[in-house]
Amino acid sequence: MTYAVSEIRSAGRPRKKRLSYATIEPWLYLSPAIILLVVVLLVPLVIGISYSFRKFSAFKSEYVGLGQYQAMLSDQVLGQALINTLWWTLASLFFQFFLGLGLALLLDKPFPGRKVVQALVFLPWAVPSFLSGLTWAWLFNPIVGPLPHWLFALGLKAEPTNVLSDPSTAMWGPIIANVWFGIPFFAITLLAALKSIPSELHEAAAIDGASPWQRFIKVTLPFLAPTIAITVMLRTIWIATFADLIFVMTEGGPAGSTNTVPVYIYVSAFKSLDKGYASAVAVLLLVLLIAYAIVLIAIRRSLVRHV
Repeated sequence: MTYAVSEIRSAGRPRKKRLSYATIEPWLYLSPAIILLVVVLLVPLVIGISYSFRKFSAFKSEYVGLGQYQAMLSDQVLGQALINTLWWTLASLFFQFFLGLGLALLLDKPFPGRKVVQALVFLPWAVPSFLSGLTWAWLFNPIVGPLPHWLFALGLKAEPTNVLSDPSTAMWGPIIANVWFGIPFFAITLLAALKSIPSELHEAAAIDGASPWQRFIKVTLPFLAPTIAITVMLRTIWIATFADLIFVMTEGGPAGSTNTVPVYIYVSAFKSLDKGYASAVAVLLLVLLIAYAIVLIAIRRSLVRHV
């Protein structure tokens, strides 16, 4: 009996070892990616947050606690930058989404030359944002660009002046450039989602007498809703943190009319050399975007349950 019990115990030990190794093995495979994420994302994030509690000068820095965050409460430039960021994000997102959805619906149907149109639609996404900003800045320049003269010919402007030089219209320049740049993202993702919808559902709805608009509302849109939620969330975050186009085209001017939070962070850090305050503003933007992402993820989960 004693021999049998000891044999059972000895037989059980390797199994425990095997179970422990099976638990650790997936983490060993994931360890290179985890280390890379920690080094590339987590460490800079922690350092950036720590900078927000310090005041930097030319040759030294000192701990100021919440002083940088208190300074933001009375910063009128930051308040205007937040309003500009909201306007820049909502306008860009609105036109990008609906134009991208329209292109996705168009490309989902067979027609002659569809592959050529598809390649042209996706082309702006491959152009570097810096080059896009320069190109659109030239297009809006009345000396070398045609757009001011077209707007004048259409009666939209009293004279062919630069849209980017007028504080009341300057934000429309980067918005138009950003819409052109971001439409392919929605077109690609929504087209992929459209391809995943079973064609039998549309055929059954058509047999039941549903109109094209009813089929879109009752069949297409519910299936697209989870994809729309995640793409809108991602694109909102990218637009809200996107400073390249605006800085290349206007550098936040004229008179701060295109000064968004990312541009303000860049100017504070690299022109005013106030890395502490720039880090505090960046933390504020991070908190706002995290709150927004949590809300959108909750909405997406509710949409997935109902599909």
